[in-house]
Amino acid sequence: MLTAVPPGLRGYLTRWLLEISAGVFVGKVSKRVRELLWERTVTMVRTGRAIMVFTVRNEQGLSFLVHGHHWEPIDVEGVTLMLRPHDSQPGLAGGRPAATGWSKAARRRKTR
Repeated sequence: MLTAVPPGLRGYLTRWLLEISAGVFVGKVSKRVRELLWERTVTMVRTGRAIMVFTVRNEQGLSFLVHGHHWEPIDVEGVTLMLRPHDSQPGLAGGRPAATGWSKAARRRKTR
């Protein structure tokens, strides 16, 4: 998946993949071709963003590569998750204090 990339990169990828929606490419290629496509994507992306998702033999059944995104993949006990950075101050959600519990009972207990 590509965002804000030069048109030449999109054209390059259509040699091996189908563009099913603007910036969304799908296809089945070998590991070697996939690695070469990713190398070329990283060199051509400039200030844009790219994500590549592909199948592998692991618990999730997939893996992904990310370039130019604020979100970053992290490993949590063998499972890859996306870490979304928080722009505001720690402990604040949108400028207000973070909730201490998910239920009304949790809030009541804290006020006592």
